Amino acid sequence: MPVQRRSRVLERRGRMADFFETEEVVKEYDSVIARRILSYLKPYKVLIAITAVALILSTLGELLVPLIQQTVIDDSIIVNYHAVNLAAMEQMQESTEALDLLMASRRSIEAGGLRFVPKGRETRISASAERELLDNGILDGGDWYAFNFETGSEAEAVAKRRPDIFLSGGNASAVLKKDLHTLALADITAVRAGDISKIIRMALSMFLILCLVFLFTFIQTWGTCLISQRVLKKIRLELFKKTLSQSTSFLSRHPVGRIVTRLTGDVETIDEFFTTVLVSFLKDLSVMIGVLITLFALSPKLALAAIITMPPVLILSAISRVKARDAFRRQRTASSKVNSYLSERLFGVQVVQLFLGENKSKREFAQRNLELLRAKLGEMYVFAVFRPSVELFSTITTATILVAGAAMVLDLSLSLGMLIAFINLIGMLYHPLMDIAEKYTLLQSAMAGGERVFKLLDTDEGIKDSGRHNIEGSVRGHIEFDNVHFSYVDSEEVLHGLTFSVNPGEMAAIVGYTGAGKTTITNVLARLWDIDSGEIRIDGIPVKDIPLDELRRSCLPVLQDVFLFSGTISDNIRLGLPLSDAEVEEAAKAVHAHEFISRLKDGYGTVLSEGAANISSGQRQLISFARVIAHNPAIVILDEATSSVDTETERFIQLGLQKVLAGRTSIVIAHRLSTIRHADRIMVLSGGRLVEQGVHDELIAKNGLYANLYRLQYTEISC
Repeated sequence: MPVQRRSRVLERRGRMADFFETEEVVKEYDSVIARRILSYLKPYKVLIAITAVALILSTLGELLVPLIQQTVIDDSIIVNYHAVNLAAMEQMQESTEALDLLMASRRSIEAGGLRFVPKGRETRISASAERELLDNGILDGGDWYAFNFETGSEAEAVAKRRPDIFLSGGNASAVLKKDLHTLALADITAVRAGDISKIIRMALSMFLILCLVFLFTFIQTWGTCLISQRVLKKIRLELFKKTLSQSTSFLSRHPVGRIVTRLTGDVETIDEFFTTVLVSFLKDLSVMIGVLITLFALSPKLALAAIITMPPVLILSAISRVKARDAFRRQRTASSKVNSYLSERLFGVQVVQLFLGENKSKREFAQRNLELLRAKLGEMYVFAVFRPSVELFSTITTATILVAGAAMVLDLSLSLGMLIAFINLIGMLYHPLMDIAEKYTLLQSAMAGGERVFKLLDTDEGIKDSGRHNIEGSVRGHIEFDNVHFSYVDSEEVLHGLTFSVNPGEMAAIVGYTGAGKTTITNVLARLWDIDSGEIRIDGIPVKDIPLDELRRSCLPVLQDVFLFSGTISDNIRLGLPLSDAEVEEAAKAVHAHEFISRLKDGYGTVLSEGAANISSGQRQLISFARVIAHNPAIVILDEATSSVDTETERFIQLGLQKVLAGRTSIVIAHRLSTIRHADRIMVLSGGRLVEQGVHDELIAKNGLYANLYRLQYTEISC
């Protein structure tokens, strides 16, 4: 690429970089944007229902785990009993409320004249009532362990071997814990076989629940990702379709990088909204609600003690969201500056080297890199403060629960298992709070990305395709410009009442100084731009009345800047047409492209790299000619198409075009006047107006603008 042209490109990229640096990267929650994003979920109601059910079941499974732990601890590991002396109770003249409460327990065990009632919240009696029952001999003050056994079991055998320490009756027995611990390990295991069996069952239940949680979490994650990817696919297709339908006017005002960002980066922020923000928010919210319900169900008093410590965490989360948003904005802006600068300097490294700008570039990059480092550290600082702070409040809450819970355990209003379950549930409560706060920045980023995506989707600047006049297959090629006015920018007219006509099969050449409006004729004839006033007709039919696809199949331009897609040479010639290899080869032979293609190792199957950089500019131009010939249009426009071709290649092209353009209407916009000397008619433009027309010799004889152009070019060639 010439240094001058590369400099212009760098200048444009610099302006583009400035544009990206000023874009909004985060935005406060917007219910309108959120509803519009969620509207894409309507086709997936069944999948959403399955995902929601999986979410609820996985949440319930997670909440069951600490409850199972509580049950195991209270019912199988640490078991304490009130020992009621039945004989002493019968001698009482009047029963007490505390005694009635103990005797109402359905979990009691009778052995050796004593009824053993498990200590727990449902059998809690006051300290004074317990002391009164102890003083009256109704309660035995020993620390007993009671159990049921089956006839012939090891537990029964142990109890019978040691009648000195075991109280037995029926299929039940009891022993003081201090005496139980004097037995051999095998005997202790036999006595507590029921508890061990229950622990194993509960452990298996917990394992099963965890497996189900894993399964439901997988279903939830899979369903969410599937929905998200389908939604993203639809949004990308809508964006791509919308972009392809936009006018050249719109595309010229919006850098390619900006549109690509809409299709990639901004759409990815919507993906994060579904897979990270929305799912995490629903999951965290469901866990928090479930935890709070469980806490109040276990112990309202202890649950209130836990809730009291939460307001500081909520305040901290609100402050953190604001700080994280600002830090994220600074980080994105600094990252954009670094990326833009790297893109510019690497793309223009030749210019940097030629003008000895290496040291300056190093200093400038170092400054931008330092800004990015500071922005990254600022973002890390926010999370480095927030996370430990939440952990601190979580620890304070846990300590509060331990103090209050210990007191409740001592007065039997709370079991040890419940206290342990409480501590585990508190951890489950604080993690969602921290997660929601950290995901808030992603939500803001998704809102900003969604706003930009929908803004592009709502933009409608496409060329209106309302034509209903079918011309395909019947085009003669008569072109008329009737008082055509056109401007790319308001108040800066390029074509001023341009009027001319080209007869069917005629080769008309258009010449003029730079800025005369030559290329504009190509743009408005193919309706890449719509004119301001006047009328353009093909075979007497206004181009606005012709469907765009038929118009552009009938009228094909060959531009100076050739664009070839990554792929094989034959694919670039076909460009979507179902052409055979023979037809592709025939088109290439017509413009003498077959000669260089056949010399390539893979011939027509040669894969072109990005920008077709692995072939010369002249070869790229020849392929573009073959592409037009393969599509067989009725009208061909050559817009300075030979400016990038050497003289020898141009000679081959002229030979091929003389044969191919025979019987077709052609407009040749030329810089080299030698290439259009034999045109049927030469039209000379100046300032968007037609000032001269005729054949070469006539225009030379007039000694006007064309003659001046010819002499200037001849002088340049002579020099």
